[in-house]
Amino acid sequence: MRNEIIFTITESYDGGYEAAAVGHSIYTQSENANELAAVLRDAVKCHFNENNMPTTIRMHFVKDEVIAV
Repeated sequence: MRNEIIFTITESYDGGYEAAAVGHSIYTQSENANELAAVLRDAVKCHFNENNMPTTIRMHFVKDEVIAV
């Protein structure tokens, strides 16, 4: 398995996206999908040093849908 970090991505109620790393204390936000990857890269670079930085970022998008019964 590759050295990767997984982010759970949800749409914010106020617009944009919220991202939380699985197993790490990294949380960040993005105003739109176009800047999301860049924001995640910056967050990972700030959290890890060069010796243990993941080589891959996986974005897991979660979308809740509610339906009436």
